[in-house]
Order: sequence, then structure tokens, then C-alpha cells
Amino acid sequence: MSGATRENARIVFGVLVVLAIWEFLGSQTSWGVAMFPAPSRILAQAFADRELYWLHGLATVRTATIGFIFGCAAAMLAALLFCLSPSLELAFRGVNIALFAMPAIVVGPLLVLFFNGDWPQTILAALMVYFPAMSATLLGLRQVDPRLADLVTAYGGGETKLMLHVRLRGALPSLFAGFRVAAPLAVLGAVLGEFGSGTRWGFGAFLLSALPQGNPARLWGIGLAASLIALAGYALFLLPARRLAASTSAVTLSAVSPAAIAVSSGGRLRRIAFALVALALPFLLWWLMVTLTKVSPIIAPGPVQTILFLFEGRQASAARHALAIALGQTLPVAALGLLAGLAFAFVLAALSLLAPALARALMPVAMVAQNMPLVAVVPIVTLVFGRGVTASVFMAVLVVFFPAYVLLQQGFTTVPRAASDLVATYGGGRLKNLVFVAVPYSIGHLFAAARLVAPQALLGVMVAEWLLTGTGLGNLLNVSRGGLDYDMIWAGALISILISVAAYEAVGLIERKVVRR
Repeated sequence: MSGATRENARIVFGVLVVLAIWEFLGSQTSWGVAMFPAPSRILAQAFADRELYWLHGLATVRTATIGFIFGCAAAMLAALLFCLSPSLELAFRGVNIALFAMPAIVVGPLLVLFFNGDWPQTILAALMVYFPAMSATLLGLRQVDPRLADLVTAYGGGETKLMLHVRLRGALPSLFAGFRVAAPLAVLGAVLGEFGSGTRWGFGAFLLSALPQGNPARLWGIGLAASLIALAGYALFLLPARRLAASTSAVTLSAVSPAAIAVSSGGRLRRIAFALVALALPFLLWWLMVTLTKVSPIIAPGPVQTILFLFEGRQASAARHALAIALGQTLPVAALGLLAGLAFAFVLAALSLLAPALARALMPVAMVAQNMPLVAVVPIVTLVFGRGVTASVFMAVLVVFFPAYVLLQQGFTTVPRAASDLVATYGGGRLKNLVFVAVPYSIGHLFAAARLVAPQALLGVMVAEWLLTGTGLGNLLNVSRGGLDYDMIWAGALISILISVAAYEAVGLIERKVVRR
């Protein structure tokens, strides 16, 4: 029996052991019967609901697929334009981050005000897909081996030739890494959109109707079914990504890391001017959307009205006080969840180099945990962690670790073989290869992962506050939505976006300082 066969056999055996333990706990313990149903019970309930699964599943797959296509198409076009014109990227930086940082639990119901039919959940799925796919593609387009760029220049080629013959081909592994992140997010966006839009079909609507029924087997079945769809999307791009990574990785070691090439330069005045444009452009687009759609300003206030709500009138002081209390509860938990999620993602990515068999054994559990709809995870989180800060941190880690892991692992696979061979030649093992080669060479992917998941940590905490803890910004927005306080909803959404933008820019500032060293 070959080594690979033995390894696969061990993985299958481990999965069977986990299922056996799960079956025992879910059928023989009182808390398991109530909150942690056995796999056989989940399958029996799913078989009884098979017609509902088919109808709701088709709706979610359709919504997620259309959102994925639209979001990725916009992402690839934007990445190409931003690579050719860094100034354009600086101008649209605020728009890009705002699109990604908008809280899904708030944006979903608001999209219903502007669009009909399945468009609210489709657009939400596309919005969640756009930024990760764009960031990964842009990272791949910019990380060009300087020797190849010099070669194109030596033969008289300009930026167009470099783009056609080097950048596009070299960006394919990063593009597929972005697709692997985006596919589960498209499903998550579709489910959250269905959950908040009032649509009849889709796993979000199915979940909403199942929550009051107190049937844990049905809740687990819905969550696992949504996870399988997300996993199928992830797996669809995994095999071509591995083949591309093997065919595009550098054979020899460059004297200059590609990460150093990606840091944009420019004068201070130029950066300040584009920063002001990036700050103003989202507000301009917000005003245009509200004006052109002619939605009542009571339901969809413009940026000026939202800002005045916080600083003028009798309610301004009370609104600021409520937001300050909510942020004081949310931000420390989101920061802790972000750090914990990044640490877990780094450990999982490092295991792919240090202990590949263990990493592959953990991957199915990690992927199911990531792709379970957040709403479906709530009963399990409540059982294990209660309704306190630990539950909120865990929810943040759930949404943070997997996108970060995909980018980190992609960075580790781009390390030139010559660098790893050099460490091995001098007697270094896997740990030294990780510390002295993989991490320094993948510094761009490390910071890209941190930028990508910073807004997601806030989303995870807000969902936990909305459904579990009854505190913080998520609870404030939920209460405001129930009370039809649209001014507070938009103000809370604006504050959460500004916080996410600040976190994104802070990571970028740290990256520029680290890379320049």
C-alpha cells in the first residue's frame, strides 16, 4: 500500500470515528438529543423534508450562482483597471471597502427597498463576492517576478505586453484562490439575503421558518445542506488552482521579493488628494442612489441627513450616546475575534507545510464550520459558549479564519522551490523553511488576508449580538429595524463601514512600513 493510500485511509478512518462519536452523543445524551442531533436523525429529517430541500436548495443555488458570476466579473474588470491605473484604485478605495464592509444583516433588508424579486439576495451575494475576488486578483496581477518584467522591457515590450504575457498568466493561481474564497461567500450572502428579504424560497427562508419550530435536526440539516453547496463551490476551483500553482510557481529564487513591487509610491500631496477623493466618492454614490431611485427620505435618508441626525436636533445627543455604548461593547470583541481568527488561519496554513496529513484531516471540519450559515450555528454556539463575549468571539473567528487561510496557503504555495531546496541543503527542516522562507516570501498574502477579513470580524460579532447576546451595535441595529428607526439604521451602518475602512487602512499602513524594511 502506497503512502498516499495509507494517508487517505487514516483520514477516512478518522472521519468514521468522529461520526460514530457524534451518533452516540446525539442519541444517548439529553443535551445531544435537544441540541446536537445524531447524523442518523438529521438524515431521517432531511429525507422527510426532501421536497422542501429541493425547492429551497434550487433557489439558493440559483441566487448564489448569479451573484457569484456578477460579483466575480466586476471584480476581474476592476482588478485589471486598478492594476493598469493605481490612481484609479486610490480613488475607488473608499467605494471598494464600503461595498465589502456594509453589514449584511443591515444591507439585506435595505436592498428590499430598492429592488424587487430575487434581486436583493442576488445583489447581496455579489457584494460579498466582489471584494475578496478583486483583492486576490489584483494581488496576483501585481506580484510579478522583476526578472520577467526586465526581460519584457529588454525586448521592447511595454505595460500592455507585460500584462498580456506575464501578469494575466501569473495571476491565475491568485484568481482561483479568490474564487475559492468567493464561492462560499456567495452562498452566505444568498442565505443572509433570503433570511432578511422576506422571500418565499431559499435556505435562508427555510431557516427562518424552522427557527421557531424547535427542531434541531431540521436546523442542522439546513445548515449542512448550505455547507455542502458552499463546499461544492470551493472544490470546483480547488483542482485547477493546484495545477496552476504547480505550473506557475517560480523555479529559481529572485533577489527581490514580489511583495516589494506591490507597494505603490507617490508624493504625500498626491496621496492626500486621492484619499480625499476616496472619502468623498462613496457619499456621492450614496446620494445619487437615493436621489435616482426616489425612495422616501424617511426610509432611505441621504448622507447629509444621516450626518445631521448624529449632530443636530434633540435626538442627536441620545443617538451618539447609544452608538458610543454599542461600539464600546462591539469593537473590543471584534478586535479579539480578528486576532484569534488570523492566528487560527496561520496555524492551519502552517500545518499544510509542517504536517500536511494533519492539515488535510482538519480541513473538512474547518470547511463545514466556515460554511455553516451563521444563523444555523447559533443554537450550537449557545449550548457550548453561552450568550457572553466568548460566543461573540467564536462567531467572529468563524467568518474570519477560512478566507484568511485560503490566502495564506496560496502565499505559501508560491514560494520558489529553489528557496525550499536551499534550506534543505543546509540541513533545515520544515519549521525553518516556514520561518525563514515561506513567511517572509508570502508577506503580501499575509497582509492581504488581514485586510480582507478585518471587516468580516465586525460582521461576525454583529450577527452574534443580533441573535445571541442582545448587546452592542448588532443588537442596536436589530432593535432599530424593529422600531422602524431608519435614521439609526443608516447611522449605524455608516459607523460600521467607517470602522471597517479604518481597520483596512491601518493594516495597509503597517504593511507599507514592514515591506519597506
